[in-house]
Amino acid sequence: MFSLAMSSIRRRPGRFIATLLSTFLGAVVIMTFSSMLDTAAAPGIDSVSKEPITTAANVVGGYGALLVFFAIASTLTVNVRQRGEEIALLRRSGATPAQIKRMVVFEAAAVGIIGTLLAIVPAMIGGQQLLNVFKDTGQVADGVDHVFGPIALSLGATITVLASVGAAFLAVRRATKEAAGGRKSRGRAKNFAGVAALLLGAGTVSTTFAMDKTDVALMAAPGYGAILLAAGFAILSPALLRILLGVLSGPLTLLTGASGYLTIHNMRQRAAQLSSVLMPLILFISISSAILYMQVIENDAAKAAGLTRSSDDKSIQTLNYVIAGIIVVFACIMLVNSLYAATTYRTREFGQQRLTGATPGQVLGMIGLESLILTVFGVFFATLSAFAGIVSFSAVRTDTAIPDQSLGIWLAVVGIGAAATMVTSVGTAYRGLRTPAVEAVALAA
Repeated sequence: MFSLAMSSIRRRPGRFIATLLSTFLGAVVIMTFSSMLDTAAAPGIDSVSKEPITTAANVVGGYGALLVFFAIASTLTVNVRQRGEEIALLRRSGATPAQIKRMVVFEAAAVGIIGTLLAIVPAMIGGQQLLNVFKDTGQVADGVDHVFGPIALSLGATITVLASVGAAFLAVRRATKEAAGGRKSRGRAKNFAGVAALLLGAGTVSTTFAMDKTDVALMAAPGYGAILLAAGFAILSPALLRILLGVLSGPLTLLTGASGYLTIHNMRQRAAQLSSVLMPLILFISISSAILYMQVIENDAAKAAGLTRSSDDKSIQTLNYVIAGIIVVFACIMLVNSLYAATTYRTREFGQQRLTGATPGQVLGMIGLESLILTVFGVFFATLSAFAGIVSFSAVRTDTAIPDQSLGIWLAVVGIGAAATMVTSVGTAYRGLRTPAVEAVALAA
């Protein structure tokens, strides 16, 4: 089965590029921060230098593992969905669901291993640069050398491969069931997970009010709470999107005519698939906004009180900005990657629409409106989850529920997410429309 999986990768490597990019980036993030544990474990390092880099590795480990799983899951879901006809053909040829699952899981494991191997050198460079950041801020002694050793390699490979295998198993399980003529899953387990994440996130945010404003770990509860709320909204996005489309159906059709009707019809049919795009968009905007605003609130509060920043404060500030930077870059690439894979997959659909009378302009209008709706939807729920964390932190830290900071950070983060969504989806669709309709349908068949 492993040889069959490797043969599939060699025959059609293009279908695995998006997944490989996700696993590569995920492995880079995990190994970059895990190398701080190797560095901290090296002989001769002082305890003062050890503390900030150990904290960075442990904190980002949780964020990184979550992002890696979501990134790989979103691209693998699209990858498996693209192969629906191939899976159905294998079933008709006598392959059992278990055999197909093993093939796809072995493929994912192979891609995960390749991505991990490719990530080693970039992670070594990234770890060195991260250590330099701590040195430049005076938190780590200049004599401390970066070490990239067994901890970084083992954690990077383990998390990346397990995330790849787990995501592949979940994706192919549904695909094989549908190929066998079974009923489509109602997503009860997924909905349960989404509701559980929302409840856990709300509870985590609420614990902020039980903490003291001088607590060093005050940002932890609202930060993780915002992440859980964002994850809950992302998981429940198909159901929430269907509700939104039901409300917007009439007004959009009236305002935009044929493009609006076509958009609403397509989005209603593809609400589950669109969650692979909404997930990185919601996580990107929510986590970035929450972390940056809470750090700015903390800086302004300390400045207003005339407090001298301790080494712990500097460490937390550096860590928060590094985390925010990693999330901005990684989640944005994850968003572009998912959008590119999802839109490329629809080349045949665009060809069919054109053969039934739709013009390229109408198809582009449909994609543009669809991207706008997704952006507004993602921004709303991302802002809601981030706002919960920001308000709770501000209320405890400054005794003011609504922070005084401007909307500049939020506008910048939303602008990046919106631009990435619109440019990638419309640009990829335009590229697909350059292929003649008949050829697009034939090639994708």
